[in-house]
Amino acid sequence: MDTSRAPIGVFDSGVGGISVLKRLVELMPHENFVYMGDSAYNPYGSKTKQQIIDRSCTIVNELLAHSIKALVIACNTATSAASDYLRVQFPELPIIGIEPALKAALDHPKTMPVLVLATPATLTLEKYQELEHKLGVQRNTSQVYRLGCKGLAHRIEQGNLNADDLMQDLHTLLDEYRGVVNSVVLGCTHYPFVKQHICDILGDVPCYDGAIGTARHCLSVLSARGLLNPSEDAGTIEFLSSTPGAAQIAFYQSFYELPLY
Repeated sequence: MDTSRAPIGVFDSGVGGISVLKRLVELMPHENFVYMGDSAYNPYGSKTKQQIIDRSCTIVNELLAHSIKALVIACNTATSAASDYLRVQFPELPIIGIEPALKAALDHPKTMPVLVLATPATLTLEKYQELEHKLGVQRNTSQVYRLGCKGLAHRIEQGNLNADDLMQDLHTLLDEYRGVVNSVVLGCTHYPFVKQHICDILGDVPCYDGAIGTARHCLSVLSARGLLNPSEDAGTIEFLSSTPGAAQIAFYQSFYELPLY
C-alpha cells in the first residue's frame, strides 16, 4: 500500500477541531482527511485526565481502522491530557497536537495584556503550565489573564451561534475584560467559531489560535517522513462521529462551511 496516499486522522471532542481541519486543508489541499468528532462524550473540559486519555485511545484505534498515516489532535484539552500517552502507545504513528498560541501573542508586546480563553482543564493541566514557564510568564503579573470558560465549548457544540443565549454567555464571561486586554488567545478549538462575537464584545483586538501553527507542523512532519500525498487532485474529507446518524455528520459539514474570520 502507498502510505503517502493514506488519510490524515483528525479528532476533537466535537465540532471544534473542524477549525483546525479547515487550516489543514488550506495548507495541504491534496491530502485526504478523516475527521472524528467525539460529540457523544463532549465536553472534554469537564472530564478527568484519565477519562480523556481513555477516550483518546478509543478514537485513535477507530481512526487506525481507516489506515491513517498521521494523527492530528485538534483539541487543546486532549493534547494537554493525552498526547504524551498516545505517543507511547502508538510509537509508529506521527502525532501532532495543538497548544494555545500564547507565544504568538507574546511576540507582539503591543498586544499585552493578553487574555487566554480555554477550558478549565486546559489551564490546569501540566502542559499549559509548562508552556507559560517556557515562555517566561510570571504568574503574579497582569500581562496574561487566564479565563477558564466553563461550558462555552459545549454551548458552541449545540450550534445556533447567533442565538441570544450564547451572546449573553459571552458577555458574562468577557465584559469585565473590555478595555483591559489588548489581545486574545483562543485556547480551545471551538472558540474560533465565535471569534467575531468575542471581538464585538472586547473591541477590535487581535485573536490568536494554534490552528495555523499546527497545520504547518503537520506539513513539516509529513514532508520529513516522505508522507506527503503526491496527487495533484483535491483531497477528500470523511466525517465520523461518536454520535450516530446522518444528521450529526451533516451538522459537522455545516460547521466546515462556516467562515473563520
